[in-house]
Order: sequence, then C-alpha cells, then structure tokens
Amino acid sequence: MKKVLVILSLLVLSINIFAIVNEGYQSPIVNVVKASSEAIVSIEAKGKTESYSDPYIEDFFKKFFGEIPPTQQREFTSLGTGFIFDEKGYIITNYHVVENATNINVTLGNDKVYEAKYIGGDKDLDLAVLKVNTDSKLPIVELGDSSELEIGGTVVAIGNPLGLSHTVTTGVISALNRKVQKPDGSGYYVDLIQTDAAINPGNSGGPLLNIHAQVIGVNTIIVNPNQGVNLGFAIPINLAKKFAYSIIDDGKYERAYLGVYFGDITEELRKSLGLKVDEGAYISDVIDNSAASDAGIKADDVIVKIDNKKISNAEELRSIIRTYTAGEKIEVIINRFGKEIKLNVLLGSSEKEVVLAKKDYFGLIVREITPKDVEEKSLSKNTNGVIVEEVTNNSPIFGITKGDLINQIAINGTYHDIKNVSDWEKIASSVEKNSYVALIMYRDNIRFVVKFFYR
Repeated sequence: MKKVLVILSLLVLSINIFAIVNEGYQSPIVNVVKASSEAIVSIEAKGKTESYSDPYIEDFFKKFFGEIPPTQQREFTSLGTGFIFDEKGYIITNYHVVENATNINVTLGNDKVYEAKYIGGDKDLDLAVLKVNTDSKLPIVELGDSSELEIGGTVVAIGNPLGLSHTVTTGVISALNRKVQKPDGSGYYVDLIQTDAAINPGNSGGPLLNIHAQVIGVNTIIVNPNQGVNLGFAIPINLAKKFAYSIIDDGKYERAYLGVYFGDITEELRKSLGLKVDEGAYISDVIDNSAASDAGIKADDVIVKIDNKKISNAEELRSIIRTYTAGEKIEVIINRFGKEIKLNVLLGSSEKEVVLAKKDYFGLIVREITPKDVEEKSLSKNTNGVIVEEVTNNSPIFGITKGDLINQIAINGTYHDIKNVSDWEKIASSVEKNSYVALIMYRDNIRFVVKFFYR
C-alpha cells in the first residue's frame, strides 16, 4: 500500500513539474501561423461576364439568319486568398479567383486594404500573379521546395473560407503527384499535393505551409466524393515559383512545345492499327523540325510516360506538358507496336499541342486552334473555338470543309460558346435527338451559319 502511495505521489509530482517546465510551451502550429499570417491576404475580385440569351425558341431560324442576340452582362464577386512572396508586393493566387476581374482588392493580415494590379495568369495552370503598390514595407512568406515533400508531413492551410479571413486548419500530406480532373472538364491538374487539412471555398489561392512556415503549395481544389468528406489539393510551390518569376522577369510564361498531333486510344483504333497498349496518348502525326521529331517520336507511337509519370490519355499528356517551359528536358517513354523506347526530349516553344476530339459529333472531327492557324487564317491571338480537321462520309451536315472554325453551337435557341475541344465535346454530346442545331462558323474571317435538325 505504501508503495502505491509513493508511486502516486511521484506521479503527481512529475505532472506538476512537467506543467511548470512547459508553462511557456507553444505548438509548432502557432509558430507557423505567427510567422506567416501577416503576409496572407484575402482577395475580393469584381467584374462582369457576358452571356447569350434567347427565350424565343420559335424564332430559332429567324435569329440564326439575323444578328446574334445581344449579350447580357452579369456582375460577379469572387472571394479567395493569396500570399505576398516578394517585398515589392507580388502576390500568388489562383487564376480562377481573379478571372475576368476588373477590380481586385486585397486585405492584409493587419486589415489594411490595397487595390491590386493583375500582372499575369494562366488558366491551364490555374495560377495568377498580382501586385500591390505601397511605400510601406510588406510582410512576406518564405517559399519552400516541394520536391522535398514526404507523405505524412505536417501541413497548415491558412485562407479565407466563406469570407472568414485567416482561418487556420492543419493536417498532413496524404499523397503526392495526384491527378484531378478540372471542374469544367478542360483537362487535369497534375502533380498535386493531397492533404486532409480542411480546404473550403474561399481558400483558393492560399498557402499550404510546412512546419517551418514555408509555402509548399497553393491550395486550389476540393473534391467531395461523398457528403462530409473533403479532399484538398494544392499546386506544388515549385511550379508556382517557376510561373511567377517567369511572369515577373519576362512578362510571359513560355509554354513548352512538343510538336505532335495526338488523341485517345479507342478500341477501334487499337484493333485497326495493331497497337499493343490500351492506355496512353496516341500520336497521329509529328510536326517537322519539332522537339518530338528531333527526339525520334514517330506517328503511331503511343506516349505512356513522361518523367516517370503515367500518361493514360490525351488530356493527361496535354496537362503534363503544360507544367513545363521551353528549354526543359524531359524523359519520354513511348510504346512502338509493343516495344517500349526511352527518349530524351528538349522541349521547344511557341506552339500549342494539337488535341483532336475523342470522337466525331455530327460527322465532324475537330481539333484545337494552333498558332499556325492564327497566322495562316489571320485570326486574333485571343480567338476561341475549334478547327474542323475532318468531315466524315456519314456527316448529315453540308457546307462544312476542313479548316473551318466553329466558335458557337445553338441548340433549340440557346447559345453555347465553344472555346476549345473540351467545350465542343461537352456541348455536342449533350444534344438530344429531335433538336434544332446550328453551328456558328468562320471561313476566311467571314461568319456563316450551318443549321440542321438532329434526328
């Protein structure tokens, strides 16, 4: 009994001593927040978007042969997060936070509000750089190295969820090199950092920090596989750094150029050509004097890996190439009728990879607009749409030829903008039978309309 009392007394004594010794103890998380929060900003972006409206379906054909219905402007406000990483006032955030914004205000941790200037952004990468001008010394966060991350490492997310500024959540790195499809279906985010730290609407563009208060990622997207479960993903800071400094130093982000026409592998394609793989990006043609041709990539090759990252389809290839810049070297593994070949490719610049639609709709096979199209067809650099690559024999449409540009589809009087192949596939596949359809097209910069009844 005495032994028990002695042990209990010693236990109580040790607890009291621990409490005294650790009276000033602070969680490392607190230190991270203190070191970084002043440089984390809340972003409010305002602007206007344009949309088409046609409530009179019975006037469908009349409207097609008149003017396009006038656009209606809709005001919007977007809330997000960003972080100052340079004493000159440069801020990194997500592109979707400030897309189409005409006025951007940022609020610092000390509640000071500044008007921010948009320096540059990239929709594909979902990254943007802003700048605030002030004579005051601005707090900054330190940028880390995302190549050194390990699964299980502690992370801290600080952001502006639902307008509640400087909300802190913690978690761990759940996985690395994740691939997530973009909400609009326009491709994939690749090489993402997955975390269980809560990331909510408004956190977009905010930092994911390590235990040393260094930014290791840009919080970007949430996936909700089922109610009550949120999976958060961040863009690696090394990609964000490369993009930001290119924009600041050069005024542009020079995209990498591989120089290929490519598409998905379908069962028909695999069987007809005798391809030996089910997944990958099928190369239908290689552009002369391009990075791909110089490295030895040939038509009918299938790209299955880039820098040890698996390529399952055409969109994955395009998304991964987007993360590189001109002049970088990559290792490409191709499958050439059953034989795997490793090639070293020095990426070029100036062109955009040409993605063909996965299948034909209305007997039309389309592709993305290339810089070559812009030059040869005298298009504006900001021209949206798709180029007709082929009109199949079973097409019910007359009057369309290879090289025509499609930039809108009207379905029963409702107009839909076509910005790229992804938009085309999404809208064209949604057309129901017994619909009135019209394609708004351009040939030699002359607008014309092709109408048909989809049976």
